[in-house]
Amino acid sequence: MTVTRYNPFNVDDFTGLMNQIFADAPARAWTPAIDIFESENDVVLKADLPGVKQEDIDIRLENGTLTLKGERKFEKPENGKGYHRLERGYGSFTRVFSLPESLDDASVKADYRNGVLSITIGKKEVAKPRSIKVEVGGE
Repeated sequence: MTVTRYNPFNVDDFTGLMNQIFADAPARAWTPAIDIFESENDVVLKADLPGVKQEDIDIRLENGTLTLKGERKFEKPENGKGYHRLERGYGSFTRVFSLPESLDDASVKADYRNGVLSITIGKKEVAKPRSIKVEVGGE
């Protein structure tokens, strides 16, 4: 009987193990980063969605709730070569935001450029700031 010593730093064994681990499953799930800011007339949500195709994005607004769903699909390497490292997350995501009643549901616009989704929701007229002139009265 031959005794073979296990070498944990054997590159061939390590590469085979890593290829086996990552053959079918992507590295980890992910949730896109989203910024929300307000201007005088609108509320804007900006979501970083690099690598997500426009047809894989779903935006729904109902009953004061904005739901953003999407998926970044894992692309298997071509010509049979494997990854050495996977840090980007893949898979489906869902983000849900409660919106104030001061926003106008009918004025929603979405724009997707360079991997950034911008959702703009206009404010109702009653929610927009207005100036009131104060007059100084005599004594």
